[in-house]
Amino acid sequence: MPAAMARRVLLLAIAFLLALFISWALFGRMYREPRRPAAPTRGPLTQASPAATAPPSPATSVPARASPSLTPGAYTVAIIIDDCGQWPTTERGYLALPIPLTLSVLPHVRYTAQIAQEAAAAGKGVMLHLPMQPVGRDTAGPGEIKTDMTDAQIASQTEDDIAQVPLAKGLNNHEGSKASADARVMHDVMAIVKTHGLFFIDSKTSPNSVAAQVAQAAGVPAASRDIFLDNRADIAYTETMLQQAVAFAKQNGSAIAIGHPRPTTLAALQAMYAKMQAEGVQFVLASDLTH
Repeated sequence: MPAAMARRVLLLAIAFLLALFISWALFGRMYREPRRPAAPTRGPLTQASPAATAPPSPATSVPARASPSLTPGAYTVAIIIDDCGQWPTTERGYLALPIPLTLSVLPHVRYTAQIAQEAAAAGKGVMLHLPMQPVGRDTAGPGEIKTDMTDAQIASQTEDDIAQVPLAKGLNNHEGSKASADARVMHDVMAIVKTHGLFFIDSKTSPNSVAAQVAQAAGVPAASRDIFLDNRADIAYTETMLQQAVAFAKQNGSAIAIGHPRPTTLAALQAMYAKMQAEGVQFVLASDLTH
């Protein structure tokens, strides 16, 4: 190739490469992925407090569900959940229900104070589930009222149990088929209940119970249980008993039903409460049905 032509080809090649470089410099950035903002600089890591990291309590996240004004002519049903303070997961399931109901909390058990506080925060009713001596069993648990106690011992033990659940507005008996049939024992208990301005609901664990009669004679607002919901841990059975509570309320104007912190009972109530309301039932707190 002649030298002049070779120089021309070299100059053209250099010009082409120079033009390519200029184009890349001017337009290449238009096709680059945008750079992400730099992460903010962090200071020294600190351990969060338990209150900041723990999930909120189910009870405190539920709006208050106190009894609304009683509707004239409505069929009122008060549901009491006994034996609370032992199974918080199930008990919190009751607190999450959008209806008034009452938790009756045992004294001297692991979650006594915690569940009572959560129930009150959720706008539910709070009662003391007062242990009383049963027939044919050694004990009803810590805090038990026994028939062989003196009057002073009964008064002292009742005071101690009430102090365990200071948020309680009333109480009912835990077990107690022997103690609740003893008029002397009940007189001693009701004397203390009256000084605290509480109400009493007779769980009727014995047909021989005199608890409600003694309470009313002492001037304590009182009532008695009408329906037990869960003598069997079975959803279908408890649904049937809830239907019986509706029938009882329709016939008598109101019904007090007692259940327990069983998952089967909770499931039945979750399935039934809206149907019960559709039948004209108004759910109320236990205190609303005492007189």
